[in-house]
Amino acid sequence: MPDDGTADKIRVMAPASGEYEGFFGEHVASVYDEEAAAMFDPAVVAPVVDLLAELAGDGRALELGIGTGRIALPLSARGVPVAGIDDSESMVARLRAKPGAEGIEVAVGDFSTTRVDAEFSLVYLVFNTIFNLVTQEAQVACFENAAAHLGNGGRFVIETHVPDLQRLPLGQTIIPFRADPRGVSFDVYDVVTQRFSSQHFRFTETGVRATPVELRYAWPAELDLMARIAGLTLEHRFGGWQREPFTALSRAHVSMYVKR
Repeated sequence: MPDDGTADKIRVMAPASGEYEGFFGEHVASVYDEEAAAMFDPAVVAPVVDLLAELAGDGRALELGIGTGRIALPLSARGVPVAGIDDSESMVARLRAKPGAEGIEVAVGDFSTTRVDAEFSLVYLVFNTIFNLVTQEAQVACFENAAAHLGNGGRFVIETHVPDLQRLPLGQTIIPFRADPRGVSFDVYDVVTQRFSSQHFRFTETGVRATPVELRYAWPAELDLMARIAGLTLEHRFGGWQREPFTALSRAHVSMYVKR
């Protein structure tokens, strides 16, 4: 690459080795609530909590990938006993520092295998988090772990987006989805392995901060098969938390599986 002086103007900052554990370590946890502020908007959160509270009924709820408590805290405030699992100590530390967190039990560990010693009427996994498990085996294990926590008639609810492959012309692998004064983001797909990386570059006063994350996408039909392997059955699939119809044009889905 020719030396045009750009290197003196832009510095790409990656977290130092040992600074964080996985993608959701301290470097992300420290700014997570601010970067995802739109997802904390009450207008976004309320429909999620309304449906989850209805499904939990008089039982307990378990959140896989509880993070900083975006959903768990307001759900707990509605009177639903909530527990959670998350593998990021940094994210959990932010949750525990918030009002109301003292009533939420959190286990630190891989949410596809870590067990909580209790039975739940509802297990839920939101905001595309199922795709943070980057192998099919891990995603199947997640369904099995959810089923193991459920009593008969309990439900496992997943919210995730529909893979954007219809936007990929033949041979293209990159889909940009954000470009604004704060930074740029794009996804890089491998349609053979179903792996993709979400690349985020944030502009700061001191340079450009790179925060890539590896994921594995799955079609709704593949998730349904994972559910069957775990002894769960698809009960409903919506296009959103307000029970919008799921159609060929839906960009996301909320899928509800029941343990018979």
